[in-house]
Amino acid sequence: MNTWLAIAAVNGALAVAAGAFAAHGLSERLGTHALATFETGARYHMYHALAMGLAAIGLRGRSARAATWSAWLFLAGIVLFCGSLYLLALTEQRVFAFVTPAGGLAFLAGWAMLAIAAARVEP
Repeated sequence: MNTWLAIAAVNGALAVAAGAFAAHGLSERLGTHALATFETGARYHMYHALAMGLAAIGLRGRSARAATWSAWLFLAGIVLFCGSLYLLALTEQRVFAFVTPAGGLAFLAGWAMLAIAAARVEP
């Protein structure tokens, strides 16, 4: 649990940094659409850092395997979905937009695995 909770915390901090970077460092350098794209990445980064923390809490007993899968899928989603949005906003290279849906699917699978983990938590 401690490893995944630490990874979640680091990702939470990175999400805050990305949001601050967007607000203070990019607001005058990027166009409105690119800035909104970057901010979407930062928002989903934070949501899924928190979700990874929830998965870390479920790492015990019968729920451990599903919770571990959930955490990995959330991390993959952060890298693929948020990372592609960050790169798309900063470089305007449309090729990164092709990666974003894979990250979205990883997020969806992570939530499904978290639900399975929750169903397996022993009282």
